[in-house]
Amino acid sequence: MLPKILNILGILLVAVAISMLEVPYMRKKRLKKELWLFSILLLLGVGISIAKALSWFIPTPLDWIAAVYRPFSDFLTHIGLIK
Repeated sequence: MLPKILNILGILLVAVAISMLEVPYMRKKRLKKELWLFSILLLLGVGISIAKALSWFIPTPLDWIAAVYRPFSDFLTHIGLIK
């Protein structure tokens, strides 16, 4: 349990360090859109990294694509075009 907590703390420390480097520059240059995009992507990255550190299942984009096309594939299998 302790290594997972240390991993999460490391991820959060890196995220804070990245924010401390990038956010003042963006605020100084008044890059509001870029700051919002940076914040959203950083939060998404931190969330996925923490989930990975906790060994949670994270679906890949291929899983989503397979789920979308599965009914079509089942249909083609049902009518005998593919085996």
